[in-house]
Amino acid sequence: MIMQIVKLKTNLSEDRVLAMAHARAPEFRALRGLVQKYYVRREGEGEVAGVYLWDSMASLAAFRESDLAKSIAAAYQVVEAPVIEVGEVLFPLRD
Repeated sequence: MIMQIVKLKTNLSEDRVLAMAHARAPEFRALRGLVQKYYVRREGEGEVAGVYLWDSMASLAAFRESDLAKSIAAAYQVVEAPVIEVGEVLFPLRD
């Protein structure tokens, strides 16, 4: 399993970020290979993150090329380049 963390800074209010996340959730639910996505509020004003669990690097690569991935910056009014981290999950603590 592959974990991707995307950290964003936005000018949107927390309420607006949450509304946008809920509105876009069906598109993410429909993604092939996306096992889970967590929406995270980070410390600091205007800082949010998405934590994605993918079944494979191929699924992550396909997502990166998708219109949905390319629309994230505009949808959340991102104010600087996102920080993206990717790693392989070695094992889960709980089943």
